[in-house]
Amino acid sequence: MTHDPTASPPARAGKREWTALGVLALPALLISLDTTVLHLAVPHLSGSIDPSGLQLLWIVDIYSFLIAGLLIIAGTLGDRFGRRRLLVAGAAGFGLASVLTAFSTSAEMLIVSRALLGIAGATLMPSSMSLIRNMFLDARQRSVAFSVWIACFLVGGALGPLVGGAMLEHFWWGSVFLLSVPAMVLLLILGPVLLPEYRDPNPGRIDPASVLLLVASLLTTVYGLKVLTGEGFGVLPVTLLLAGLALAVVFAVRQRRLTHPLLDPALFRERTFTVSLVTMGVALFVMSGSQFFVAQYLQMVVGLSPLETGLASLPGSVGGVMGALLAPVALRWMRSAYVMTAGLTMAVIGFAVLTQVETEGGLVPVMIAVGMLNFGVAPTIALGTDMMIASAPPEKAGAVSAISETCQELGLGMGVAILGSVGTAVYRAEVADTLPAGVASRAQDTIGSAVDEAGRLPDELGTTVLTAAREAFTDSLFHVSVICTVVTLLIVVTIAVLRPTPEGDGHALDDADGLNGPGGTEVPSRTSS
Repeated sequence: MTHDPTASPPARAGKREWTALGVLALPALLISLDTTVLHLAVPHLSGSIDPSGLQLLWIVDIYSFLIAGLLIIAGTLGDRFGRRRLLVAGAAGFGLASVLTAFSTSAEMLIVSRALLGIAGATLMPSSMSLIRNMFLDARQRSVAFSVWIACFLVGGALGPLVGGAMLEHFWWGSVFLLSVPAMVLLLILGPVLLPEYRDPNPGRIDPASVLLLVASLLTTVYGLKVLTGEGFGVLPVTLLLAGLALAVVFAVRQRRLTHPLLDPALFRERTFTVSLVTMGVALFVMSGSQFFVAQYLQMVVGLSPLETGLASLPGSVGGVMGALLAPVALRWMRSAYVMTAGLTMAVIGFAVLTQVETEGGLVPVMIAVGMLNFGVAPTIALGTDMMIASAPPEKAGAVSAISETCQELGLGMGVAILGSVGTAVYRAEVADTLPAGVASRAQDTIGSAVDEAGRLPDELGTTVLTAAREAFTDSLFHVSVICTVVTLLIVVTIAVLRPTPEGDGHALDDADGLNGPGGTEVPSRTSS
């Protein structure tokens, strides 16, 4: 689709829309914060409600599991019944579920409340993103809005360990879940006042079979990834992943035959949409997989405490926020595709630095590397999200936002699962050749098990085991970083070749290659509620 020079320029957002963006940023900040504070609270809640190993697994996983599985359904419902309405309902549910979580008195109650948090959380993200799409019609303003929104998401992840750690030092474990309650109350008060209502004027009827197929395929795939991450390659996770893929194929075939599909297959024929989707997913894949090992390296090899690890991770968080906020500024001089390419090139350098990290003295290089790669990946997430949503019809913004979020969840999950399995295999192979004879086999499972086992052994033998485990784990970090470097280079080449560019973006108005995506001047369907 090419730019129409006779078309009227899109309306620019004013103070009301920018104030409303602050309201929409609350869910982004709090959902990421809610995920990170749980990991800090696990030791405290374990001592309080004494969950079994299986129960603890579900307490940790059920939240993200349901969010990933229900995002697309929630986005589609927002398109049909109103995005503001769904956002407000989700905020009310999230606030109530947070209170229920904070005051849970048993493992079963905590699992149920975390599940309710996941269901409510699934409504917040696509509703927020689609409302941004409809409120900010000017392409450059929309890029800034999405970058601010992504930055708030990254800030929430960075604040989680710091705020959660401080609260756990003075209050009970459930207090960390009450952080979201005041923000959700504020959203309930200001949302109906500041946020306009949008919905698809011609949504068509919902196909129940499509809903069941989509939910089943996503939940099966996500659960397979969770099992793969926790247990490594085996019959169960592979079967689950294949089953999820098969259900997804059946779902896709059914959508092609429906007059009103739940997920429009035509979206994936738009180059800007598809390239942005794949690029974001792969970028998050390498970022999450590498940082999964970096977090363990800082604690198990360098020897930092959880709080010190959080502080050491601040350069990465700051880098991510700066990358997201500077991306729309760079659009004044270059197109989105070039900004993304430049950022990912810096991420390649960051991954290359990680390949040089040694067992001793690796703290500063790791902090520099993570800061660089987060700074480089953030523009791809911010601008990729903007390009995806801008390339789709405004009435489908909820569904497209949900597809974007689902892709991000799957990218994060697959990065930990696949790269985690590769790194663990390297670690086990390396440590098996260097551990002294007679040392318990559990020291060969993970670096955490080796550190725990070393503490039980006599001093000299324990030091030998710890040294062998740390060197083997550093080698596994090297192999994972090499893979991430190569994969990120491939993303850079892909973007450079295909150059997806939404209409109205940067210098896109003089683009003559026909790769501009639609959506820069479309007026959204708007209704009152």
